Amino acid sequence: MRQIAVYGKGGIGKSTTTQNTVAALAEMGKHVMIVGCDPKADATRLILNAKAQATVMDLARESGTVEDLELEDVLMTGFKGIKCAESGGPEPGVGCAGRGVITAINFLEENGAYTPDLDFVFYDVLGDVVCGGFAMPIRENKAQEIYIVTSGEMMAMYAANNIARGILKYATSGSVRLAGLICNSRMVEKEIELIEELAKRLSTQLIHYIPRDNVVQRAELKKQTVIQYYPDAAQANEYRDLAKKITENKNFVVPTPITVDELEDLLMEFGFMEIDESVEQAKVAI
Repeated sequence: MRQIAVYGKGGIGKSTTTQNTVAALAEMGKHVMIVGCDPKADATRLILNAKAQATVMDLARESGTVEDLELEDVLMTGFKGIKCAESGGPEPGVGCAGRGVITAINFLEENGAYTPDLDFVFYDVLGDVVCGGFAMPIRENKAQEIYIVTSGEMMAMYAANNIARGILKYATSGSVRLAGLICNSRMVEKEIELIEELAKRLSTQLIHYIPRDNVVQRAELKKQTVIQYYPDAAQANEYRDLAKKITENKNFVVPTPITVDELEDLLMEFGFMEIDESVEQAKVAI
């Protein structure tokens, strides 16, 4: 069983990419489970064809404690047998959302969700690695392979480099490795070349470039992946190609994140305008 975590800047299309890729893996006959590690609980809705799945934390609050839950309460089955669970989080403004990730994964492990027939477990993780709870899949060696969804946009690249820093921190004491960058296109000029160069500097690979296609949004309105909604679409084949590359991938590395100055130089090298105020703010976060 391969355990994979997918990270990326908020809004980059991480959950959409993950669900479409998992759907393609299931179509190939692979047995897969998705564990949503985002309080929004949107990591499984396209697989379940539903608005949102009941989360471990929500159900625990209703029951009084997580110990009162049964596995069938939190583990649903969707498209082509894909198992789905959502960690959820605390009520808005109360507590740490990362605790939901820890609680949910521990519950799934203790109650037999990780069955021997599983080929892949995917963790769809919120945004950047800025909270210990959200770093849990890599900190505790739950996931050995990390994919970062990015684009040629400046802030997406800053986030990707920052995530690589988090991976490096835990790679020295565990088996977690960076498996590659996935470029979810925003139609930025020279986007493929830019992300290929970023990947090279991080000592990893651009494993796949996903072109922008409105069929993705149309499928989402139907609460479906492209694989299910329009299996003959060219975009469906992009996700199939990505799934195949992940299946065959053996290029797992300890990343070499670059400095903020090096990243700015890279952006300037590819013709970006002067670094603006939003990028200066990102320096502080990094």
